[in-house]
Amino acid sequence: MKRSIALAVTLASGFVLSAAAQTLPVPAAPAGPVKIAVIAFQVAVAQTNEGQRNFADLQKKYEPKETQLKNLNDEIENLKKQLQAQGDKLSDAERASRTKTIEDKDKQLQRSVEDTRNDFQTEMQELYNTLASKVYDVLASYAQQQGYTLVLDVAQQQNPVLYANESSNITKQIIDAYNVKSGVPAPPPAPATAAPAATRPAAKPPVAH
Repeated sequence: MKRSIALAVTLASGFVLSAAAQTLPVPAAPAGPVKIAVIAFQVAVAQTNEGQRNFADLQKKYEPKETQLKNLNDEIENLKKQLQAQGDKLSDAERASRTKTIEDKDKQLQRSVEDTRNDFQTEMQELYNTLASKVYDVLASYAQQQGYTLVLDVAQQQNPVLYANESSNITKQIIDAYNVKSGVPAPPPAPATAAPAATRPAAKPPVAH
């Protein structure tokens, strides 16, 4: 059975979920009317220019390892196909030897996938925690300047927010404010994927003059 090697090093988007935001200090609320805002904190951290850059760098760092795992997986699949095709022509000893080789390589692949996944997630968590602390400082400063007495994180799985007006969502404002403070430029846009030849429109013949 083929394994999804990409699972070892690929995340759909953003950063690994963290409890870091919950452990950051909360400033005392001033007396007076309550002004509430909401933020998707983990989304804000991941979508800063610095977050996108760091995540892309981490993915690039693990690309050689992902290629190595894919090659090992392909090797195992080829050995299995050869054994299946030639099995009835092999001696019992040769069949047993090839079977053990496949099993050993399969175990090696499983260990490598697990180690790579753990290493990737550990580095991702460290990146997130470091950046989350800095984004929180910007959030606290922004909330004080705007007079917010309470900011709720709607990105948490168990959050008490059932409804919030879009005008109270300060996620984009915090992303923009952090980008200005960090000075990290926006990442270049991803190159457009070329359409398959079969789906491209046929070239029009030149018009005769």
